[in-house]
Amino acid sequence: MESILLMAQSASNSAASGTGTNSSVSFIIMMVVLFGVMYFMMIRPQKKRQKEEQEMRSSLEIGDEIVTIGGIVGKVVTIRENDIVIETGSDRNKMKIERWAVSTNKTKAEQRQKEVEAAREAAKAKKAEKKSKKNKEVVDETKNNKD
Repeated sequence: MESILLMAQSASNSAASGTGTNSSVSFIIMMVVLFGVMYFMMIRPQKKRQKEEQEMRSSLEIGDEIVTIGGIVGKVVTIRENDIVIETGSDRNKMKIERWAVSTNKTKAEQRQKEVEAAREAAKAKKAEKKSKKNKEVVDETKNNKD
């Protein structure tokens, strides 16, 4: 933040000394670049996260295990337009909460994690298969060279 203020101060000093046109153009370009960087580093990822959270909340199904913003863990029993009813604990207490209060869907998160792990295992197996084929080709070439 201090560097921006120093650049602005130097731009105003140079403007006072007579090179105002060149420095003001460079200052405007610098501000546009700074805004662009801020957009791609801060604003865009936040909007993407908000969109994913909204999709998660709208795709809740009966039987999903969720965690609320307050840390309450429960299973979805009833879904309405703006609120849901969850069942918590072994004594089956029911709570009515607003849909926006859902923090995570543990059921979907676990499924996604299993899919990621399965994809990693498949990639490792494929890589090991390629490596074994390559080693087999090398062994075959050495046998052919000896014959």
